[in-house]
Amino acid sequence: MNAPPPVTLINVFTVNPARQDELVDLLARATEASVRHAAGFISARLHRSLDGTRVVMYAQWQSREAYQAMRGDPGSQPYLERALAMASFEPGMYEVVQTFLPTAPGRA
Repeated sequence: MNAPPPVTLINVFTVNPARQDELVDLLARATEASVRHAAGFISARLHRSLDGTRVVMYAQWQSREAYQAMRGDPGSQPYLERALAMASFEPGMYEVVQTFLPTAPGRA
């Protein structure tokens, strides 16, 4: 029996440009200290917009349940509360439907 495909969380934070670096640092610390150690965590990427108004966290989890368990962990709560005090938050859960990779060098 095949395991279900992983789920992808794409979380968009809108932030005052003066606080973008602070939010990036907070989310990086949260991921390093707590999130990446949770069961079912696969990977995460942290992005900042060039205009300073957004921070996006792209993370993959083995299942919705694994993600929900991490959200219920008291160790991650203080980070989320601090992030929400400085930015608005638009979470989204997705599934990958197709992946595109570059062609091999020398192929057209």
